[in-house]
Amino acid sequence: MLTLSRNTPPRRLAPKSSHKVTHPASGEAAPELRSQLASLRIDRAGRAPLWRRWLPYAPVVLLSATALGLYLAWANPLSTIEVGVVRPTVEHRGSGSEGMPVLTASGYLVARRQAVVSAKIQGRLAGLRVEEGSRVREGEIIAQLENADYEAQVDVARAQAQHAEADLAEQQRQLHLAEELAQAQVVSQDQLQAAASRVRLADAALAQARGALALSQANLQNTIIRAPFSGVVLKKMAEVGESVAPIPPGVNISTSSGAIVALADMSTLELEADIGESSVSAVRPEQPAQVSVQAFPEREYRAVLRQIIPTADRTKATITVRVTILNRDGDLKPEMSARVTFLEAPTKGAPAPVNPIISVPKDAIALRDGRTVVFELKNDQRINQLAIITGAEDQGQVVVKSGLAGAETLVLNPPEGLKQGEKVKVKG
Repeated sequence: MLTLSRNTPPRRLAPKSSHKVTHPASGEAAPELRSQLASLRIDRAGRAPLWRRWLPYAPVVLLSATALGLYLAWANPLSTIEVGVVRPTVEHRGSGSEGMPVLTASGYLVARRQAVVSAKIQGRLAGLRVEEGSRVREGEIIAQLENADYEAQVDVARAQAQHAEADLAEQQRQLHLAEELAQAQVVSQDQLQAAASRVRLADAALAQARGALALSQANLQNTIIRAPFSGVVLKKMAEVGESVAPIPPGVNISTSSGAIVALADMSTLELEADIGESSVSAVRPEQPAQVSVQAFPEREYRAVLRQIIPTADRTKATITVRVTILNRDGDLKPEMSARVTFLEAPTKGAPAPVNPIISVPKDAIALRDGRTVVFELKNDQRINQLAIITGAEDQGQVVVKSGLAGAETLVLNPPEGLKQGEKVKVKG
């Protein structure tokens, strides 16, 4: 029996020749047949695989692909990030708060002008137009009470006033007629005086009716609650459908019953602190100070002592002082805990030191790896990352205490993936 290799593909046998084929069992034909079958076998061991033949060229191909990729990344202008730029703002102004600290005290931020707003009359709340945080202007409608009964009272009073006007007109006509008859000596002087008295009574009745009309109209207007001054709603104390009533003055904002809203004028926000009796001699009105709030410890606000309350608290042996914040921002809220440091006032007549104040837009500042940074654009259009220390913020401008000289060109709204040394393109 003949055995072919498993890897050998089938081969079509040659057509029969005219030669005589000897039976395989014969000894003469067996070597010849084996020789022919061996010639049909494919030799695979002598040829190397394809990947081995390309292996010597792999480093060359890899280096070429890397060089091409680097060239495209640096030379292709479509891959360059476009950024906007801005320059820091540098202000040179005298500082009256450069003295040495003399006293530190803790306190809370309070609005000098605040009120608990309630209705002047008792009633049920029919509408409320504000929420916590709503800004209102003086005279703006805050809420309204149910007023159907007050409108009816106005209608009744108006009708009574019209009746009194008509009665007065009639009595005046009767008086005029009595005067003509008295001249003709038809009626007596007593009748004439009686007609004049009825005119005066009708006139008084008209004045009374008009007063009742004015009172009913005032009660109707009292159902409309308006803002007593411009400010921000701190707390909403009633909802539609609840009964409200006038409240006495001096009530606590958090516990007042019957009130509608608590309102505060944020423009009068100041710090109220207590200092010891023994330290009161170290401060005086108009003394410069620095204020920091616990919510934003990295910010410092310029301040000045406005008032020293002329009485002491015997239980705590302290005196209350009020400090005006000069550069307050929208992040300061009433009842925030704060700390004030009073500074030594400059000598009278001595020039105040002039220090440059560098500020940048808030949109130019980013946070990278827990640090506050800005991205400087160098002359070669590459990025230089600078770490900075920020101060107070005012109307979108943030004071930079250190890290900038003031002449840098900074990237505005830096992209999230912007890195040190990256080349960018300036918009426009």
